[in-house]
Amino acid sequence: MKKFIGIFLILTMLFGLSSTVFAFNTDKVNVTLESFGNYLYKSVKEPSVSSIGGEWTVLGLVRSNVDIPDEYFENYYQAVEKYVKDSGGVLHNKKHTEYSRVILALTAIGKNPADVAGYNLLTPLADYEKTIWQGINGAIWALIALDSGNYDMPGNPDAKIKATREMYVNHILEKQTSDGGWALSGDTADADVTAMALCTLSKYQNNDKVRSATEKALDCLSRMQKENGGFSSYEEENCESSVQVLVALCELGISIDDARFVKNGQSVLDNLFLFWDKGKGFKHIHEGATNLMATEQCFYALVALKRASEGKNSLYDMSDVEKYSSSSDTAGLAEKNADVKKMSIINFGRTFDDISDHKYKTAIKALASRGIINGKTDERFEPDSTMTRAEFAAIIARGLGLPVKSSNIFKDVTTNDWFYNYVGTVYSYGIIKGISENEFNPKGTITREEAAVMVTRAAKLCGIDTEMDTNAVRDSLAQFFDYVKASYWSQNALAFCCSEKILDDSVMDIKPKEAITRAETASMLFNMLSLAKLL
Repeated sequence: MKKFIGIFLILTMLFGLSSTVFAFNTDKVNVTLESFGNYLYKSVKEPSVSSIGGEWTVLGLVRSNVDIPDEYFENYYQAVEKYVKDSGGVLHNKKHTEYSRVILALTAIGKNPADVAGYNLLTPLADYEKTIWQGINGAIWALIALDSGNYDMPGNPDAKIKATREMYVNHILEKQTSDGGWALSGDTADADVTAMALCTLSKYQNNDKVRSATEKALDCLSRMQKENGGFSSYEEENCESSVQVLVALCELGISIDDARFVKNGQSVLDNLFLFWDKGKGFKHIHEGATNLMATEQCFYALVALKRASEGKNSLYDMSDVEKYSSSSDTAGLAEKNADVKKMSIINFGRTFDDISDHKYKTAIKALASRGIINGKTDERFEPDSTMTRAEFAAIIARGLGLPVKSSNIFKDVTTNDWFYNYVGTVYSYGIIKGISENEFNPKGTITREEAAVMVTRAAKLCGIDTEMDTNAVRDSLAQFFDYVKASYWSQNALAFCCSEKILDDSVMDIKPKEAITRAETASMLFNMLSLAKLL
């Protein structure tokens, strides 16, 4: 509950939201969830790869509190495996939302979308051109799917343009309509597409442009509610539009009783129930009959609302799901120390004002998004500043996800120091040593050769073979004019880092005695973790 309230308070400051959090008729929602959860379970006995009777049913049921046998979800996974295998890993030649939808369902049930019958279903989402081919829908759902499990953007050698999260966010922002929302086509916003875009952007509210776009979109939806009494898409009021608006409010942490989304006492939830045919299901439009598509989508919207009211992770934030066996904890090389963990993205789109054109921008952003390295301030990284030995110990400990191991061996590192646990941890794992038997010199700057030694020790802990014979060390270092200045104890590490491109080997001088910069440190650790398959 603390997490949800924290998000809500931030959004309150940003958007001036009501302090009331999700006041609604819980009995009505609970009864409906139980009733239609069982209805979906009985109606969709064998969920398959499908937009109806497939992933949306699975997602809603597994994220609800409805008691569904585990074998139901296991049977779905087996059906996905067969489908993927039979299709050669190609779910659709053009519509990449097919991959996004399946990724969401697999993530929700704790399965690995990166390995389904030997195929990585995340890979197509790294192809920017193909993902946005079908329009804004492609970018929206690619990000929702990737962010649902904190997945790294995969490699895709066939992609002409390798996608990044930033590219998809920018694409969505560029497509915002003049009235403040989003549409599949044209310049008049559709409620459902606008709400789906907001679900995506909810994870990127630390970006000023995203926050501004979000405000405009919320105002757009509010106008729709005030003018029409409900939500329309493609010039027709329908339940799916209310579904997406309700889910978007939950993802953003906005109360459904917020004054902007209430007309004549009717909230978004009330709008949704106008399509409910008690005992039968939900209808697409008021005059129509109940159908499975409308029912399963309304169901997962109610699940989203209930989760938000209970302070649980949102519908699309699946970091609370018990992961598959090949999760972050077991990522990396076979020979790595069991305590080394892959660090997941916790701050999507994290960047700094002073690195936009920097050579090592990618490395800095990758580490910052995982909480491995911080800026000097929230806005500035200061890439060309030096780094202290204590700061270096901290990013190594965080980069490897090592458990805390306190040690008071150094007299100049005390329990009152912020870096006490970090220094004790990396010392315990043999990554650092002091400048003497009982001194660490935590505030001293770290040199390039010292950094190379520590990163090499960390690489060995990650399962990388760091040994080099004398000839290999000499051959690797001979390309640098100043290699003879390197201390004897650092030469093996410098050679290893250069040969594995952990250090930039394109320069003329290795500068072993010079203080390493914060950007160079980020680059070294990023390159080492990539080599260790921990990024």
